[in-house]
Amino acid sequence: MAPREQARHWEHPGLPGVDLLHARYIRHTFSRHAHDGYVVAAVTSGVEAVGLPGGDRHAGAGGVVLLNPETPHTAYAGSEDGWSYRVLYPARSVVASVAAETSALRGTPAFSATVLDDPATARMIADVHRAAEHDNPLAADTLLRLVLARLLARHGTAVAAAEPDGQGAGGGPRAAAQARDLLAASLVEPPSLEQLAAETGVSPFALLRSFKKAYGLPPHAWLTGERVSAARRLLDAGASPADTAAAVGFTDQPHLNRHFSRIVGVPPGAYQRERKNVQDLPRAAALPSAG
Repeated sequence: MAPREQARHWEHPGLPGVDLLHARYIRHTFSRHAHDGYVVAAVTSGVEAVGLPGGDRHAGAGGVVLLNPETPHTAYAGSEDGWSYRVLYPARSVVASVAAETSALRGTPAFSATVLDDPATARMIADVHRAAEHDNPLAADTLLRLVLARLLARHGTAVAAAEPDGQGAGGGPRAAAQARDLLAASLVEPPSLEQLAAETGVSPFALLRSFKKAYGLPPHAWLTGERVSAARRLLDAGASPADTAAAVGFTDQPHLNRHFSRIVGVPPGAYQRERKNVQDLPRAAALPSAG
C-alpha cells in the first residue's frame, strides 16, 4: 500500500507560545505564506523543498530549516517520496526570552541561516516533540530552550534596522503599512486594489510594488494568510469551521478548508480536534488532496 500523507498540528499546555507539527507529505504543497513567529523544522526523511524570495532551498534527512517571522515561503516535496518532518513554531516572545537569557541579542532576534545540515540539532528538535507526545512538559520545555539557545548561539543575529519611512516611486513602507491595516480590519469585505490605492494616496501599481517589497506577498495573498490566522483564533475559541469560514471572509467551508490546509498543513477540523484534547497520544490526520 502506498504511503499516505499524515499530519498532526497541535500544542501542549507545558509549551506555551509554541505550536508543533509532525507530518509526512508527498503531494501536499504549501501556498506562499508567512508566519508571525519562527519556524524551526527537522527533516526526518525524504527531501523538503523550501521556496524563498532568494530561490529554492532543499533539506534532506538530518537537515534543519530556520525561518524568521514574516518570511514569505512555500514548501513542497523535493523528491518523489515526499518528506517527513517535525516542526516547532515558537512565538517571537519565546525566542526573545531565550536570547535575552543566553546571549547579547535583545528584542526580536533573527536567524542568519535558513537550511542547515545538522543531524544533532535535528535530533534535539525531534526530542522536543517526543517529550511533549509523552506528556513530559518539564523535558519538553527544557529541550526546547536548549535547542533554541544552541541555534541562537550559532546562527543568531540582530534584526536589521528597517528602511527609513517615506513615499516615492514605489509608494513607500508607509503606504504598504496603511494598506495592510485596512485589509486586516476588513477581512470579510476587503477594499479593492483601487480603493486601497486611493486610501493610501498612491497608484495601484505603486502600491503593489511597495506592499510586496514590505511583506513579500501581494495584498490578496497576504489577506488570505491573515484570514487563516483569524480562523485559527476562532477555531481555538471553539467556533465551528462553517461559522469560522463566514466570519473571516471565505465563501464557504470548502474554501476555508483548501486555504487552511495549504497554509497550516492540516484541515481546520483536524486542527480544532487537537486543540480540544491536547493530552492525547500522537495521532495523524489524513490530508485532503492538495490539487
